[in-house]
Parts: sequence; structure tokens; C-alpha cells
Amino acid sequence: MGISRCAVNDALLLRGTVEFVDLTAYRSFIDEIVSRKNARNGKRIDAERALLQPLPPARTCDYEETFVYVTSSGGFTLRKVFYTVPSRPIGHRLRVRLYDDRLELLLGATQLMTLERGRGGANGKHCHVVDYHHVIHALRRKPMALLSLVYRDQLFPRDVYRLTFEFLREHLAERVACKTMVALLSLATTDRARSSWQACWQTISITDACPTSTLCWCASPQTQRACRRSRYDWHR
Repeated sequence: MGISRCAVNDALLLRGTVEFVDLTAYRSFIDEIVSRKNARNGKRIDAERALLQPLPPARTCDYEETFVYVTSSGGFTLRKVFYTVPSRPIGHRLRVRLYDDRLELLLGATQLMTLERGRGGANGKHCHVVDYHHVIHALRRKPMALLSLVYRDQLFPRDVYRLTFEFLREHLAERVACKTMVALLSLATTDRARSSWQACWQTISITDACPTSTLCWCASPQTQRACRRSRYDWHR
């Protein structure tokens, strides 16, 4: 049984906040409201259930379908949200199945990938759904582009990377800082590098010497060897 917007608003007032940790938490909140309402109408629901017909063999369409064009920037914009994709579909027209919480991208009849759905700001501001794995290859070729990326903060997988980039810009020339940060992002695509990076950040947090520890780790022989293994020339 559905619920009205007034019922949701009343429940939010009683809850005291409209903020939720994630979409799953919000859905649990709505399920609880529906369950309470259905419990009050249990007898009528049982009477109707006995007369219900079998479900149709095929599931009804619960998504909207549209088409997008993947630009040379490695992404597309849909409903005021910019999404990054791998380089392979650049220049292609993709069919998008738009669900409540995700996007399914198809090229012809082939499903390419699934992306988390983003939401534009209430004030009309655009937002970004970015995966650094999609753009790291382009950044390797033009690391200075990192400075002017409008979605740079969303590019970093964690705040650790954003803070590190700020430290690098404070202590190194911009060109070197960008190349170093791109190399670190490239390293983050490997399991061994991720564990090394986590150990580095734990050391930084303990010593409270962020700039020095970060720069020393970036310049260490182990890090540079890992960069070469990731096919990125640290000194280029």
C-alpha cells in the first residue's frame, strides 16, 4: 500500500532530521512507515489478497530509457549530472536505462556497465559521478589537467588523496605536484600499492607531519619502482 507525502513529512518531523547515511537507510525508513500503515489495515489487505490474480510472467518496466552521447572528455551529462565512463565508448551513442538508484549503459544490445545514479542539487547546480579509474589514463598523458578539473574533489577516492594533493601543491611546483598526484592515483589501482598507501597514511596520522612524510614516501625508491611497474614514468 502506498503512502502519502504528508505521512512521510510527519515521520521526518518526528525523526528530527531529513539527513540519511545512504539510500539504504532512507529506504528502510520508508519501509517502516509502510509497514506501520499496512498493519492498521491488515484485515482489508487479507480480504483483497484472496482475490488477486497471478502476477504477469514478465516484469513490468521500472526504468526510463534515454540516449546519451559520450564526448571526448570521457563522459556524458544526464539530467544535470556528469558521469565518467571508460575510454572505449567515447564517440558512441549509448542507450541508458535510468533506474531510481542506478544507470545501466548499453551499446546496441550489449550492456557495458552500471553506474550509481547521481542527483542534481536543489538549486539547479550540476553534480558529478566520477570514477578515477575511468580518467587515469587521460591524466597520465596530461597530468596538468588535474589543476583545472571541475570535478577534481570527486575524482579522489578518499579525502586522504585530496589532502595529499594540497600538501604537494604547497611544497612542490604545480607541474611536479600534478605528476606526482597522478602517479599516486595510478598506484592506487593495484592492491599492493593500496596497502602501501594505507601504511603511509597511518604513519602520517601518527607522526602528525603530513607534508614531510608524504613527500618522503613519494620520493622513496619503493614508490618509484611501483610507479614503473604501473607503466607510469615518474621522472618524465
